[in-house]
Amino acid sequence: MNYCAEIIAVGTEILLGDIVNTDAQTVARALSELGINVYYNTVVGDNPERLRAAVEIAKDRADIIITTGGLGPTFDDLTKQTLAECFGKKLVLNERELQKIKGYFEKLGRTMTKNNEQQAYLPEDCTVLENDWGTAPGCAFFAENTHVLMLPGPPRECVPMMRERAMPYLKKLSDACLVSHEIKIFGMGESSVEDKIRHIAEKMTNPTLAPYAKEGETLLRVTGRAGDESAADALTRPVIDQVYEILGDCIYGTDVPSLAFVVLETLKKQGKTIATAESCTGGLLSKMLTDLPGASDAFLGGICAYQNEIKEKLLYVPHELLEKHGAVSEECAAAMAEGVRKALGADIGVGITGIAGPGGGSEEKPVGTVYIAVSDGVETRVKKVLHQRDRGTVRNMSALTALDQVRRILEK
Repeated sequence: MNYCAEIIAVGTEILLGDIVNTDAQTVARALSELGINVYYNTVVGDNPERLRAAVEIAKDRADIIITTGGLGPTFDDLTKQTLAECFGKKLVLNERELQKIKGYFEKLGRTMTKNNEQQAYLPEDCTVLENDWGTAPGCAFFAENTHVLMLPGPPRECVPMMRERAMPYLKKLSDACLVSHEIKIFGMGESSVEDKIRHIAEKMTNPTLAPYAKEGETLLRVTGRAGDESAADALTRPVIDQVYEILGDCIYGTDVPSLAFVVLETLKKQGKTIATAESCTGGLLSKMLTDLPGASDAFLGGICAYQNEIKEKLLYVPHELLEKHGAVSEECAAAMAEGVRKALGADIGVGITGIAGPGGGSEEKPVGTVYIAVSDGVETRVKKVLHQRDRGTVRNMSALTALDQVRRILEK
């Protein structure tokens, strides 16, 4: 059977924009892995009448309803009560869960307040989804031809609960397995990617090939559906090979976390080190690298050289060069890359200089003009980019472009 699911996130704070509904993303991705289609995604506030109305609608159009949030001890945590009413089920005290909640407070050296008991009341005859990451247990039951699962709202609880509790329950329902692989692309926009792969993508039904735009890059998701994981994966492999043939070195990896990860791992494998000299990006490139565990194996350090005097003193950029070409120039970027490589004793040096805006541009060098240089001691490559967007995007795209240039030098 091909099940369809609806996700209902419960919480007024989501509707007010106080928090982002990351739970929906967590649940949807997990359901996709199981071959369960998500047709609807609903958000409703902490209001029993509106929640009841949303559930009644979901009952008519979904085989599986998964709720997140509203399982806590406060007066507005009404998810269990409302769903139990919608499906004609009583809430009964689960003594085992009550003892677990009491034990949690005892470990903290605190007295459990009476309202925490409501977390241990669960729909009769339900499957308890034990919460080892918080106090509110989840639950699952089948009624009126609908599978209902309730998960806690805090992401630190919802993520492991979906993975460790809900997915094993749902695996018993799905008659198919989906396997997806993500091909990561930098330097080619979504429309260009789609234009190049359209002739193969539009003919596909299983596997499927779909582009997704992300800030600064494009993602192609290849998804195969079959009776088991191995068969589904086998369907995707020829498509991945075909995409690599079409897009070439714009692809920086498949199923990799980020461009920075690929660069760092390649540096480690080659036994090389890197140092950065940044002006307009203000250390963002260094941050992208040092956000990753084990960065010290390859990243030696960075110099944030905003003022020309710092470029001269720490990066050995000649004063005459700055006078003649200016700080925002191909020549300055190259000197910064070579200077930081020598100053820190790295195998590869990166120099970034530009105008992030919103002011400071000119007719010759408008806001968004950035020069990115990479030096490996043999050659120095300089790339000029122009990002006519906001300051944050200019900085982010410049740092990502620098990483991509490093990747290309490492792969040459």
